[in-house]
This record gives sequence, structure tokens and C-alpha cells, in this order.
Amino acid sequence: MSKSHASRWADGTMQKRVAKRYAAERRFRALGFIAVAMSVGFLAFLLFTMASKGIGGFTHTEAKLQLDLPRSDVLIDPAALKGPDAQATVAQADLEGAVTQAAIANYGPDAAEMFGESGARTLGRMLIADPTLLSHAATVWLPVSGKVDVAAKGDGGDEQEKLVAAVDAKGGLKRSFNFDFLTASDATDPSSVGVWGALKGSFLTIIVTMGLAFPIGVLTALYLEEFAPRNRWTDLIEVSINNLAAVPSIIFGLLGLAVFLNLMNLPRSAPLVGGLTLALMTMPVIVIAGRNAITSVPPSIRDAALGVGASKMQVVFHHVLPLALPGVLTGTIIGMARALGETAPLLMIGMRAFIASPPGGITDPATVLPVQIFLWSDEVDRSFVEKTSAAIIVLLVFMLCMNGLAIYLRNRFERRW
Repeated sequence: MSKSHASRWADGTMQKRVAKRYAAERRFRALGFIAVAMSVGFLAFLLFTMASKGIGGFTHTEAKLQLDLPRSDVLIDPAALKGPDAQATVAQADLEGAVTQAAIANYGPDAAEMFGESGARTLGRMLIADPTLLSHAATVWLPVSGKVDVAAKGDGGDEQEKLVAAVDAKGGLKRSFNFDFLTASDATDPSSVGVWGALKGSFLTIIVTMGLAFPIGVLTALYLEEFAPRNRWTDLIEVSINNLAAVPSIIFGLLGLAVFLNLMNLPRSAPLVGGLTLALMTMPVIVIAGRNAITSVPPSIRDAALGVGASKMQVVFHHVLPLALPGVLTGTIIGMARALGETAPLLMIGMRAFIASPPGGITDPATVLPVQIFLWSDEVDRSFVEKTSAAIIVLLVFMLCMNGLAIYLRNRFERRW
């Protein structure tokens, strides 16, 4: 140690500097811990809020009903319930009126609106499963309407709460899992709504998006990195792709409206148009991630392949692309996660229609989960609040499953050198 350092250490100058450096490190660690704790806290608050509000959307209240169909106005041939037209036969019958009459007979005039569409639909399924209900009186459990369900869960109006108390005093209420929420589509009655139609529409839309954006994006990245000459045109293309990745999503919705609907006359509110629009939005992200992954492949891999006689095409597709594929899939995961949660571009191309039945293909009218959540959140009926939160939970689970599958594929194809 030199004399100057020794003197500084002796008079405490160096000790103070070391102490300040250690103090700065402790402050930085503390700030980092606080930042992580705040992030975890906000995430936990979000998940708790969604779970507390949405868990009720997966359950519904059922009421016991003494039903005597032989004395009602329901005229259904039991033989018709065993054929292929059973659903149509049930739909044409006035089951909702029969349920309303039975509710009034069981619980008084205040029970006229106790059951809604979901009660009649459940009764129709019971008749198809057991046509003998048409020939004798029976006790059935049917889901109540949305307003009565909210009152049974402790958040309804005075009239509904009095009705719920009266029915519950007779042992006529119970809580059960709402399978219709996972198997039905949109409806006007909140007790009858479901997410299956929107979930299937999201799946078909993502399939179209992935089928277009992934191969085109990967091939574009390969061409720009491995084959394209370096000139002003390729520089212009690269700048354009980088700019497109930062364009607001609603702009792609306007582009899809102008090109796919107005110019090409493709079917409105179809997964095909939604997938095409989201593919335009996702493709730049895949191209940028793909180029970065291809660039990270060591040049020695290319040189070794060329040295043993491989052609340029063989080098790219047999060696470079397999090694870059995990990075490409990472970019694809990011792009697909963004596409799964998009609402604005799909609203612009008309995917906000009321869809009462699941789509049968990519050209049938459909909606997607983010749009369905947006539409339900705009409803004035209080019963839609928990349905909206429950749909958000379904969307999060759907995104986790899709991202988990993509991560599995990325790890499956990962190679080390």
C-alpha cells in the first residue's frame, strides 16, 4: 500500500468511501426488493379481485319446483323426443310458460319472474332425457333467473330478497356448479349465458392467426438474414417491419375493415377475418424475434455445414433454423399472447355481434373472449358483473394453456451447441 493510500486509510477517508459504497448497495437491494414486492402485491390483488368476483359466475342457484306437465298447456309427443328433431320440438314448446305457471302455483304471484330462459332450457334437457315427465307430476330443480340468483348470493333488491327468503324457508333453494356457463353461448338472460361460443371463436381465430403469421414471419426472417442482399430496399423493409411492430392495434383493425371486408367482401364477424387481422398485427413481432434468433446462431455452424458440401438451402433449413427455432417460438409466444387479449381490432371488423350459438367453422359468425367480456361489462344488469369476472378467469386460463403449450414446444425443439 502506497503512502497516499495508507494516509487516506489512516484518516478514515477510504473507510467512509467503502461504507458509502456498501450503503448504496444495500439501498439498491432494498429498492429492488420493494419493487418486486409491489409487483407481486398488485398481481395478488388482481387475482384475488377476479377470483372473489368471478367465482360466483361458475355457480348458480336452483329452486325446487313441483311440476305437473299433464295439466299444463305443453303439448309434446313423447315419441318426438326420441328422434333427431328432439331439440327443435322442445324449442317450439312453451316450456317457459309452464315453468312460470308452476312457480306461481308453488310460491305465489311474486314468483312469476323467478325462472328465466335457463329454467326452460334445463327442463327441455330433462324431457329429452326422460320423456315420461310428460305423463306424471314430478319434482325438479331448475336454475333461477339472474336477478333471483344475485339476491340468493346476497346482492339483490328487496323484492327478490323477500322471494328468496320465502323459498329458502321451504327448503326450496340450493347452490350448484353452473355447467351451462362453460357449455353455452351468449344470451339475453344472464342466467343462461356461457363462454363456450366465445371460447371456440377465440380458438378458431388463433388457429387462423398462427397458421398465417408463423410460417410467413419465419420465412421472412430467414430471407432477410440469410438470402436478401444488403441494399436500400432491404433497409427500407427492415425499417418498415420495426415500425409496424409499434403501430397501435386499432390501426390493424381499420386495415382489416378496409381490405378484408370492404374490398374482398369476406364474411363479417368471422374467425377468418379476425385471424387475418391479428396475423397482420402479430407478423412483425415474429419477424423481429426470428431475425434475432437467427443472428444468434454461431457463424461456425454455417461454415462447418458449407465445408462438408451442404448447399445454402440445406445450411439454412437443416442447421440454422432448428437451432434458432426456440428463439423464434419465444417471439411467437409473445405475439400470440398479445393477439389473444386484443379487442380493438376485432371490434373494428364487427366481431361484437350477438352470437347465440357456437361457430361451426372459420367462416361462421363468431365472437372472441375479450370482446365477449367487453360486451358483458357494458350491460346494466347486475347479474352480468360476476359473469364478466368469471369470463376473465376463463380467458386467463385459456392464455396460460396456450402459452404453456408454446413453451413446451419451444423446450421440446431446443438444441444446445
